[in-house]
Amino acid sequence: MVDALFGFAVFAVVAIAVASDVSDTGNLPLGYGMAAVLGALMLVRRRWPVAVLLVTAVLVIANYMLQLPVIGLAVPVAAALYSAAEAGRTPWSVGLAAALVLVSTVARLSEGQDPAYLLGYELPTTVAVMGAATALGHVQWQRRRAEYQRARIAALDEQARESEAAERLALERTRIARDLHDAVGHHLSVVSLHTAVAVEALGDDPADVPVARAELDHVARASRAGLSELRATVRALRDADPGDDRVSSLAHLDELVVSVRAAGVEVEVTGVPEPGEVPGMVDATAYRIVQEALTNTLRHAHARRARVDITRGDGVLDVTVTDDGAAVRAVSSGRAGPPTGSGLAGMRERVRLVGGSVEAAPRPGGGFGVRARLPIGDDR
Repeated sequence: MVDALFGFAVFAVVAIAVASDVSDTGNLPLGYGMAAVLGALMLVRRRWPVAVLLVTAVLVIANYMLQLPVIGLAVPVAAALYSAAEAGRTPWSVGLAAALVLVSTVARLSEGQDPAYLLGYELPTTVAVMGAATALGHVQWQRRRAEYQRARIAALDEQARESEAAERLALERTRIARDLHDAVGHHLSVVSLHTAVAVEALGDDPADVPVARAELDHVARASRAGLSELRATVRALRDADPGDDRVSSLAHLDELVVSVRAAGVEVEVTGVPEPGEVPGMVDATAYRIVQEALTNTLRHAHARRARVDITRGDGVLDVTVTDDGAAVRAVSSGRAGPPTGSGLAGMRERVRLVGGSVEAAPRPGGGFGVRARLPIGDDR
């Protein structure tokens, strides 16, 4: 509809120029036909803007060569110039407009037309009309391009937000998996060990009831601790502010060591920093590393003794956990290796979050060792 109205406007303007026939020498019917063709070209200006511009220029030149009624230069070409520029073909509009003006001016001067009138009045008017048509079309193209770019930016921004939300969700799920494994998994390991001892005591003949009762008491305590950890995790999922629930920290290492000792492994601890001496994230990571290492000692090593050494120096918190049990396969944060359990994988993830490194490998003298180096900034 817009192109049809545009075409009719071009036809009407050119037809008025033909009807006026200031030279009184032209073929009016052919002039009206030329006006109709120029108007009809507007119906395909969006699909072939450059072609429409070139055909329009040829028709204008042909109009002068056939000595049809004078229709001027700017008026019939302005619509084609606008259409090409609107389609993003502004160089074509500028180049063809300049060529037409140059050819027309030279030809009319050679025909003996008054230079003062031609150069002083008609040429500036023609250039102004053609320039305005080209500039208007270019502005429309820039506006559409800016709208497209804004829409594209908005779409990319929405995709980025969705990707960020998905990444946050994945990180949160990973964090929850680590917490459940490190906290609840440790307590369940303790429950499993004490339950096995209690079953063995009850299977004796006669049954060793005092030992079974003591082991079941350990089971009850470990179960309550695990349930408390599970409730804290669920509460953290439901509420961004979990309240005053206990935070993982080396300050609670004594409680962890007590539960491991109760399971039959003698644990020695040295160098535990005072609360507030290391950053909170590093403090929590160090606690979880010790917890996972001691849990693995209970599950897999069949150890009698374990040792936890924590030292500070050169801006690094060094956490080492060793035992005298059977060795399990090694893992390092700096190299690929065979698939490992989720506990060691979670340990690596935690250490990467604080920019540290961790190694776990059999010890030359027997047993297994875990060493993590966690940056804490300048030592004070």
